[in-house]
Parts: sequence; structure tokens; C-alpha cells
Amino acid sequence: MTMQNLPDRNAAQERIAKLRDIINEYRYHYHVLDESIMSESAADSLKHELSQLEEAYPDLITRDSPTQRVAGVALDKFKKIAHLTPMISLQDVFNREEVEAWVRRTDKLLPAKSDEFFCDVKMDGLACALTYQDGVLLQAVTRGDSRIGEDVTQNVRTIRNVPLRLRSAPGFEHFLVGRAEIRGEIIMTKKEFAALNERQRVAGKPEFANPRNLAAGTIRQLDARLVAERPLSFVGYDLLRDDADDVPTYGYAYDAMRNLGITANVHARVVKGVHDVMEFVDAWDAKRDTLPFNTDGAVIKVNDRTRYHELGVVGKTPRGAVAYKYAAEEATTVVKDIVISIGRTGAATPVAVFDPVQVAGTTVQHASLHNADEIARLDVRIGDTVIIYKAGDIIPQVERVLIDLRPKDAKKIAYEDELARQYPELEFERPEGEVVYRVKGLTGPIILKRTLQHFASKGALDIDTLGEKNVEALVDAGLVNDIADIYTLNAEQLIALDRFAELSAKKLVDAIDQKRTPPLERFVFGLGIRHVGIQTAIDLVKTFKSLRALAHATIDELKSIEGVGTVVAESVAAWFADEDNLAMLDKFAALGVRPHYEAATGKLADTKFVITGSLESMSRDEAADKIRALGGVFQSSIGKDTNYLIAGSKVGASKLAKAQKNGTTVIDERQLLEMLR
Repeated sequence: MTMQNLPDRNAAQERIAKLRDIINEYRYHYHVLDESIMSESAADSLKHELSQLEEAYPDLITRDSPTQRVAGVALDKFKKIAHLTPMISLQDVFNREEVEAWVRRTDKLLPAKSDEFFCDVKMDGLACALTYQDGVLLQAVTRGDSRIGEDVTQNVRTIRNVPLRLRSAPGFEHFLVGRAEIRGEIIMTKKEFAALNERQRVAGKPEFANPRNLAAGTIRQLDARLVAERPLSFVGYDLLRDDADDVPTYGYAYDAMRNLGITANVHARVVKGVHDVMEFVDAWDAKRDTLPFNTDGAVIKVNDRTRYHELGVVGKTPRGAVAYKYAAEEATTVVKDIVISIGRTGAATPVAVFDPVQVAGTTVQHASLHNADEIARLDVRIGDTVIIYKAGDIIPQVERVLIDLRPKDAKKIAYEDELARQYPELEFERPEGEVVYRVKGLTGPIILKRTLQHFASKGALDIDTLGEKNVEALVDAGLVNDIADIYTLNAEQLIALDRFAELSAKKLVDAIDQKRTPPLERFVFGLGIRHVGIQTAIDLVKTFKSLRALAHATIDELKSIEGVGTVVAESVAAWFADEDNLAMLDKFAALGVRPHYEAATGKLADTKFVITGSLESMSRDEAADKIRALGGVFQSSIGKDTNYLIAGSKVGASKLAKAQKNGTTVIDERQLLEMLR
């Protein structure tokens, strides 16, 4: 389309309306009905024409236009929004007896006129509520704490199967007037997740852990353009109206959603009686692997909405519905150790480390034990054989200990003694009323500031201008909640702070952006894993060559690396067992941070150096960097494999003696400089 054949405004307005209708109809058939009314290339051609017309007549652009899925600039934070109706959780049931007991309770409270139930397969995603006003998408809010969620409208608008305007369908026109709230799950299908990870592998980039974490992490990105790159979907499971009579049953709610253009699970059914309920539940338990999404059970509701609401709520769960949880796949393994991880808030979390075992299709080798009380409840000990399962098909958990297989020398874990052994330099306290031990004297913000300073330091990512004062300003302003958040910063956010002007804000943002592909060893060192210095990070990366391989390394594999003993191996394993840390790594990946590994090359490749005394021309750290840049290895102490001892001023006699004993060549600073040329 050119300026010469551009239609006049009235003709363009009519054409735009028709284009929007046919594009929305294509989207409805493609995403909701899983059928195609035209080829994808033809639909793309129509979208292109619409985009050109709207570019020529920008006053004709509306919020619900198919061209407006990605819009606006990155947010600095999400607004908190209160749900008009809480998004409460459901009570769990695990067998037929518990389902029958639930039905008896509901009948006792409110005798049923009908024994109809609505059953749906439970999706594993991020719960979200979409509000439409007069048929147009107004707001999208996450579940949050059930009463207050986060406004993620800008991100949800990028999800291709979320209609920006509800579809007009015969018999359902009244839903296009007033307020309609669609509740559902934001998911990534197993097929899309596998394809995304395949693209990651081909590109030499780290793979993502699981669809649920990636979907949740993606929808919480502050830049909608990043969200648009992820193949997310929204699947509705409820429809709310101010007039409850508009939605008489859950079966009707699903029918209405599909007619309005909302994807709803095609496997959902209205059934009669407990027998049919269990037939539905058992059928999908047997074939849940065939579903396009991950699931850990089924949702069972009283189909009649009036009766459902009259049954009310007890505690934090509705009486009119339950969640049937499928038995998680289980496996047995032996606990080799219990290590303690210090999280970003200072909380000490015990982690069971065990022989690698397959559970629910993936290899796991550690599981959170949560706190000291949980260790005591399970009475889990090093050497115990335990049953491992995956809660929600995702998080490895210890179900119970097989006492009959307990070795005679297994000892109970004295948690405070274990804290003192693993962290002799720290003090811990257990605040009154809490189950978690925390580092005494350290708060979450203090820990975050120290971690971020280390991440940006010269030995790690070396981010120019991100020093102590700027770190404090970012954390205090709430712009950074973990170290990955620095990659979400923009100049507008920084200029709002007292410390930054336009030039300094741009300089910091540019400096951070230049560190999106850091050397893997510097990135690993920058993560601040306890006991992992730069040389240990280099040794780890040289062995495993990728962050994913390092994250899945066993303690025995870690200990096989020269210089990595039990303490370091346990520390690395504990760090990668922490759920917050794994979520942060997913966030790094979602933000386009791609640490890369390059094999060390240079004339000093694999040559090992130790420095004793002080150098005149450079600091010890500068010398270490220069040695490593040429492929050499910098050691902190002399070993049998050390090639050179660099003797500066004020050399200790003991190191010289050790060098002579080990046959290590002693050189001076001048000779070192010659080697570095």
C-alpha cells in the first residue's frame, strides 16, 4: 500500500473495522477451536494491511486492535490491585473416600436438587484474572496472595490467544455489556516449552527448568517486549459477572467463554454422581502424559453456581469445590548429606543431597527439607533411604524415611550444631513464632546490597559505575529485588533518583547492557556462591562448560575437581538446590543474559602460578588477571602441580622451602613480566 492508493479516511475506517473482525475471527478459530480458516501467511498479510492503515490514520487505533498487543515502555514496577472477589485456593483430596466425604458434607449443609458436578483437569500455570469492560480488555491481575495481586495488563496483552475484545456470539451478547471477569491460568504448553529449549540448545544458550516457572517468571517481566517473545497461552476456568444469574452453571461458564473467544479446556465435563466424577479423575490420571500441559490433578465443583455460592467458604477454601491430587511419581534414594543454604533474605534452608534419581521424567539429586522442624518430623538422617516425589510434578520433596533400611551409624541432625559447623563465621537466631533460622544481624536488603556489589565488582562482571553508593540507591528505591533485576533498569527510572542525572543514568544502563554475555567463570564467581573464588569458578567452568551442567553436578562430580573438597562441593550443591536461586537464573535467561564459556588459550595455558610477597608493578589481583588472560592458572598456595612461585618483596621462607621441596621453579617479578609480554 502506497500513499497513491491509500483510501480516504471514511473508507479506511470501514476497511479497518472489517480487517479487525476477520483477524479476530481467525484468532478465535486458531486459538480457541484449534482450526484454521486461512493460512498463517494470509492472516499475516491482513495484519500487515491493518498496520499500514492504522499508521496512516493513527486516530483510528483502538486499545482492542490486533496491532496493539505489544505497546508502551517497560514498567518500573507492578501496581498492586485488590481482587473484587478473592482468588481462594481449593481443599485437596487424594482418593475416592475423601471425594465421597466431601459430597456428604455438602449434602448435609445444603441438600442437592441435582447431583451434577463439573470436572476439569487442573493446569499447572500462573493464575490470573482478566477484566473486560463492555467487552474490551481493561485489566489483568495475578492471583498474588488471593486478595491482592499484581497488575500485569501490559504483559498479558502480548499473549496471542487473549482477545483484546470479546467476541460477539448469538445468545451471549449480554456479556459485552458491563464488567466480565475471566479467571484462568497462564501456561506454556509442553510442546512450546520443548521447542523453546531446542532453540536454546541450538543457539548454545542455557535451557529453562520447567514450563510453569518459565511462564510465571516471564509474565512478571517489566518489559512487555520480552514477554511477547515467549509462547504463552491463557486458559480460562471461571467467568464472573456482577449479576450472578448471568452464569447459572460452570458448564455454561465454559460454553460462554468459548463463544466469547476465550480458550477453555476441551476436556472439562459435566458429570452426574461420584461414580462419574471418579471415572473422569481416573481416566485422566492414566493418560495425563498425553495432555498438552503439565497437571497434578483435577478440579471438581458443584455445577450449580447458586448452590456453590450458598455453600459458602470455610477458612480459606470454598465448600463447593475440591482439588483432586494425583499420586506423584515416586522413587527411592539414599541421603548422602544434608547441606544448608543461606537464601537472599538470610534464611537458612536445609537441603537433602542424594544419589541422582529419576522422578516424574526428570533427574533430581536434592530436595529442600524446609526447616529444622521438618527434619525432626521426618526424622531424616544422613545414610537414610527415603521416598522422593514431586509436589505438583515440579518440586522434589522427601515423603518419608524407610526406617527398616536405616544404617546403624545414622545419627540425628542437631540443627544448631550443623549451622555452626557449616557456617562457623556466622551467628543464627530463630525469631519467636518462626520455624526458620536466620543469620543474626543481617536483613534481606543488606544481603542483597553485598551480593550486588560483589556481582558488579572488578573480579566478577566488572560493571562500570555500579559501585557501593549506586547499589544502595537502587536497593533502597526498590528497583532491584535480586541481582538479575539490574537488567530491567532503564534511564527514566534512574533519573528519578537523586544520585542520577541524564548522562550518569545512561552510562550505568549502557554499562549493564554491555555485560549481557559475560564469561561464564566471571558470572559463576559473581553469583556469590560461598567458598567459590575466581579460581574455583574457573575450575568449575572448565570442567562443566555450561551453567546447566554445573547446576546438575553431583557432589562426587564436584569433588573430583582438583582443589574442590567436600565443603566447596556442598556449598555449590546447596546454592543450586535453592528455589529462589533457580528462579533467579531463569530470570537472567528471560532477560537475555547469556554467560558463555571459552576454553582458555594462550602461551601460559594450564601453567600454574603462586605469588608470595608484594609486587611493585601491579597488585596481586592484576597479576592473577593477566596470568588467566594468557590461559594460566592462579593458585592461592603451592601444591605438587605448581609450576612457578613468583617471589616479590618480603618473601616468606616457608613458601620458598615448600617450593624447593616440590620442585617448583622460583622466579622474580621481572621474569613474570617477561612471561606476560
